[in-house]
Amino acid sequence: MNQAVKVLKNEHSKTVEVVVHVNEELDEDQRDSLTSVLKSTAGVTDVEFCPSRWHLMLVTYDRDVYSSQAVLRRINSQQVHAQLVGPV
Repeated sequence: MNQAVKVLKNEHSKTVEVVVHVNEELDEDQRDSLTSVLKSTAGVTDVEFCPSRWHLMLVTYDRDVYSSQAVLRRINSQQVHAQLVGPV
């Protein structure tokens, strides 16, 4: 019988997830646009708004490449007012 071993990357050690509070009420297109901009940013690995709590966004990033302050500046550069709540 042939067996295969799959090596799993240990990426979580460098990955941080932060909660961001968005002050404005964004419609679906605005949320999609903001998540696309953030996802296209080097170092950001995932972005999602919390279902039923559209004012909260979870941003996952590589702490060796990006920082929480850089996440906030990137959001603000899109004319969206937000503040960091903290890590998950």
